[in-house]
Amino acid sequence: MNCYPFIEAEKAGNHNVARACELLLVSRSAFYADRAGTGSRHARRDAELTAKIVEIHDESKQTYGSPRVHHELRDQGQRCSRKRVARLMRQIDRYGRTPRRWKKTTIADPAAAHRPDLIGRVFAIDPDQPAALDTRWCGDITYIHTWQGWLYLATVIDLASRRVVGWAVADHLRTDLVAEALTDAVNRRRPAPGVVFHSDRGCQYTSTQYANLAKDLGVVLSVGRRGQCWDNAVAESFFSTLKTELIHRRTWPTHKAATSAIFDYIEGWYNTRRRHSTLGYLSPATFESTITTATEQVA
Repeated sequence: MNCYPFIEAEKAGNHNVARACELLLVSRSAFYADRAGTGSRHARRDAELTAKIVEIHDESKQTYGSPRVHHELRDQGQRCSRKRVARLMRQIDRYGRTPRRWKKTTIADPAAAHRPDLIGRVFAIDPDQPAALDTRWCGDITYIHTWQGWLYLATVIDLASRRVVGWAVADHLRTDLVAEALTDAVNRRRPAPGVVFHSDRGCQYTSTQYANLAKDLGVVLSVGRRGQCWDNAVAESFFSTLKTELIHRRTWPTHKAATSAIFDYIEGWYNTRRRHSTLGYLSPATFESTITTATEQVA
């Protein structure tokens, strides 16, 4: 959207150009260059890019930093460097959101049966091989503070596409919570028998109830080492992103309000639109589409 006519109207009214530029997040130099028609081509281009940057940043609910904004601009056909995007974002005080630490929600059961680590921290995607969807999943539990008390979220994430393929919320940390998330993933994705699900050694994941469910669903369980958060880094990374971009930005009066917001974030933003650095700045849904297309071409 061209903001300059609004600034021009403000200037004609009470001459408060500085305030109008501040509110509309454009620089005064760009406004005057556009108004006079004598500004340099570089200044005019900066003004055009700044307007597009504001639109993209707002669409991400002001969570994108310069790398994701830059990739969005490139997909829109805008040729510019990442450094230029970062400079323009600094000029209008626009930044990405960064994560902060949170507490642990799963506690290991020392009496639980031993299970192997079938992932071994191999989370990277081989760029020369089409990733196999629904062969390796991971998951974890996190918490959300509400005025009604803690709400807990369990997830199942596909390691190939980083898509959240199943999830569940509850006001407790019993095994039923993670069982519901795994069942949701299987019902949605219908994987072939033998899909690996990787988690930490939390007692919910090492319980007999969970083992029996996994066997019934055709899921093979894998667990990381005790006290090694990096063994389940993908699940931890998703929660960091969720909390940074959604949970920590406001207060949550009720479980219902938090659940509704989580649904919108996962299904309406993260899975389908949010650009993921590991996926070459594609969204999980777009990445899965490229895998499907590549597989069909090979066949």
